[in-house]
Order: sequence, then C-alpha cells, then structure tokens
Amino acid sequence: MRALALCLASLTAGFTAPPVVEEMPIRAHMAFLADPLLEGRGTGQRGGDLAVKYLAAQLGALGLKPMVGDSYLQRVDVQGAKLIQAKSTLGFVGPKGPIATAFWKDVVYSSGDGKALATIDAPVIFMGFGIDAPSEGWDDYKGIDCKGKFLLMLVNEPAATTAEPKRFDGPNMTIHGRWRTKFEEAAKRGAAGVLVIHDTEGAAYDWSVARNGFEGERFALANRGGAPLVGWLHQDSARALLKASGQDLDALRKAAERKDFHPVPLTLKAKGRLVCSLRNFPQYNVAGLLPGADPKLKDEAVIYSAHWDHLGIQNGNIYCGAIDNGSAIASLLAVAKAAVSNPARRSQIFVLTCGEEQGLLGAEAYVANPLWPLAKTVAALNFESLNWVGPTRDIEFLGGERSTLLELAREVGKPLNLAPMEDQADPAGLYFRSDHYPFAAVGIPALSPGFSLDGNRDYLDHPEASRAKARTYLNKYHQVVDTYDSTWDLRGMVQQAQFILNLGRAIADAEGRPRMLK
Repeated sequence: MRALALCLASLTAGFTAPPVVEEMPIRAHMAFLADPLLEGRGTGQRGGDLAVKYLAAQLGALGLKPMVGDSYLQRVDVQGAKLIQAKSTLGFVGPKGPIATAFWKDVVYSSGDGKALATIDAPVIFMGFGIDAPSEGWDDYKGIDCKGKFLLMLVNEPAATTAEPKRFDGPNMTIHGRWRTKFEEAAKRGAAGVLVIHDTEGAAYDWSVARNGFEGERFALANRGGAPLVGWLHQDSARALLKASGQDLDALRKAAERKDFHPVPLTLKAKGRLVCSLRNFPQYNVAGLLPGADPKLKDEAVIYSAHWDHLGIQNGNIYCGAIDNGSAIASLLAVAKAAVSNPARRSQIFVLTCGEEQGLLGAEAYVANPLWPLAKTVAALNFESLNWVGPTRDIEFLGGERSTLLELAREVGKPLNLAPMEDQADPAGLYFRSDHYPFAAVGIPALSPGFSLDGNRDYLDHPEASRAKARTYLNKYHQVVDTYDSTWDLRGMVQQAQFILNLGRAIADAEGRPRMLK
C-alpha cells in the first residue's frame, strides 16, 4: 500500500486544473456525425470516407500535428467479405435425413478465412464452450482432432460455482467468453466451420444484434485468416438440430459446465456452400499530436481514442450510430479543443480508430504499428457510448482495478463530485469489447471511462426515471433507431468528457506514470 501511495503522490504532484470542456462542440459534432448524410459511417462505405475527411479536417483546424508525415491518416489494410445469399446454403443431414436452416431466422454466417468459395461437408461436434484456457485449468477440446470438423459451441463461458466462486472471474465475462476468441481458437485447430449458439442472456444482447452483424459485408484485417465458415446459430434452431441428433441442449449445456466435459460427436453432417464477394481496401485511423511542454517528459504520451465507424448502410437502412459512437467522437474532439489551449508536460495523442465494430480492427492495427513507441505510451483512455440522459454522481470505470488508474481517478473525480464506479460486474464482457483493450493487452494502463449500454448510474435529477430512460438504449443498440435527438440533456456527457480530460491531464503532468496491477 505504501508503494501505491507513493505512486499516487507522484502522479498527482504538480497537477493543475485542465481547461474546460464545452457542450456546444460536443452537440455540434454529434449532430453532424450522426446525420443520415454520413450514412452511418460504415466501414468501406462512402459515409465512412466522409467521416474520415471530416475528422482529419477537425484535427487540423484545432492545430494538432499530423503523425504520418504531413498526414493525419494511418492506413489500415482491410478485407471485406460479403456473403452472396442466393448462391450460398448451409444445412445438416441427420439420422432421419436433411435438416434445412433458414438464413437470418435460424442462422447467420460468412467466410472467416477471406476466401471467396468454400464447400462444407463435415461431421459435427458439440464443443461445449469451445474454450482452451490453461490459466483456468480448462480445456474443452481434450486433444480431439478438429481438422475438417464442423463445431457447435455455447456462447459465453462456464459459470462460477460455490466451490470455485472466481472461476472465469465470477460473474464477469472474460476474453474466453467472447465469440471472436471462440472463432479464433476453432480456426487455429483447423475447423471447417464454427457456429456459436446464441442465447440472449449469455451473449448479453438479443438475436437481432448478432444477426445484424452478419447482414452486410464483414471485415477483418487483411491476411488475418480464420475458419472457412463462422457464424451464429439461434438457440431454438440449435435445440431442434441437437434433438434430431438424439441430444438435448440443456443436458449438453449442463455437462459443458464441468471441467471433465469431453467433446460430443453428433450424428450430423454439415453440408453447404459459401459464395462470397471479396475486396481489399484501405481504411484509416485519424490521429493528431499535441506535443508536450516538458523537455524530458514530452517523449512520453497519453492516448485518447474513439472509434469513428458504425454499421453504415445495410439493406437500404442507415444505422446512424448517434450514441455508438457519435457521442464519443464528438466528446473526444471537444476534449482536444480544450487541451490545445494549455499543453500538458507529456504529449497527448488523439486517435479516431476505424473498424471497431468489426473486431477492434483499427486499435489492433495501431498497436501492431504504433505511431508513438508503445514503451513510451503511458496510458490509453478510450471514449465509448457516453451519457445522453443527464448529470450523475458517478462514472463507469470498468477494469480500473487492473491498474493504478483507479486510485488516480478517485482523486481526479473529487473536484467534479464524480466518483469512479468500483467493483462493477461485467457479465457482457464490455471490458474486452472496446478499443482500449488492445492497449491493455500489451501492458499499457487503459480503459473506457463512462462506457455503458444500460446507464445504471446515480443520476442527480429524477434518478429512477433517468435510469429507466437510459435503459431504453438497450433496444436501440446497433439498431436503426440509434439517432441523434437535439433535446438530449448533454450535461452528463460533458461531465464524462471533462473527467477523461482531467484524468488524462493528471497522467500527462505527473512525474511518475501509472502501472498495471494485473
């Protein structure tokens, strides 16, 4: 504790109040970026290109320095794969004959390996949760040969038990419960295909969210690789499919909760054909630098990030993405506007990332090819889906306990009468779903202050009614109705932006630097 106290004292020494974040820039940027004119800022779409142009112009207008020669744009090579549904099929053959599945209603899928054609003719295995986690003493694969097999697996991860209350971090989803991790593990083992069985509680979002992610073109970093087929299977369809194979989904789920679970070969074969149109193209992170004022410390930097992309246009519908993530882009720009008037001792970098909705693509690309040395990047504060309801007494700080940032946030929040939330449950695995995570994964203290989908906050005005209003966003998340409303009370968003600026400034001005704890 003494070491932590000394570290905190070092971080807060010399801290002065940073400039003030204003509401009007937030409102103006959000109104524009979430306007249908921007067409939902889709990856590989015209609306995304327009957003990049706008953001680069804004960073230039603020006086931030370009970070890629004389450009604000960092190229990220992306591959797009769009399933041609009319030419693609996926079905199963059981003991009593063929079993058809309907795309959209029963199943959604696409190419996972970046190839235009794939033929599926493979035996099916139920893989439990599809997790291999040595740190948990857990292996659902048990040495089985998955090459050329078609894998079905449950979403999320095994629940904690009385005997093991901290198994897979108790009530919190870990990285092992994420669908993306499951896809990657299956691909590493040579699977011909993998479907994650969706259930709303386990996924923490309903079928429409999972389905919408496969409605249009899907994207990955170029040359990443993967299984030939990846996707989601509706729980009701999975139940019927397993029943046709003489198995019961609930019984299999119960068995999968045990460490001694073994994969269950099913009396099913997956048969299908994928036809995708492919394209390779660049997307861009947009980055600007505010150099530090201290001759020595300016060689280190604090990063502020927010993803600019949303879902774009799908089947003629515009997914405007006002909260996700127009609120965050606008707030980052307002913070940058405030910051340039009074540079900190360390440098500050403002990064608008691409492809977050496709799997944190821009953030991962940045970490793989950083514009500033990672060893001299002292923290990363990410803006994500901020408060549109009203001012509060608290702010989400999910993952704060993983570094000394939580101790610092307690001190920074006091003048704002804003306390970082502690001991937050994370059943949806939000900590692993936003652009701070690639930075944290390489040991940089990082999180997304204020990130919430349900807005379960301590509101100053009409607390219960405000929380009920905030929860309505759960029905707007990744839907066409996530649109900007000029009547929103943005005082809470300004609070969050000011807190993030104050926290970043405290880090940037301190003698010491924050450190990871776990």
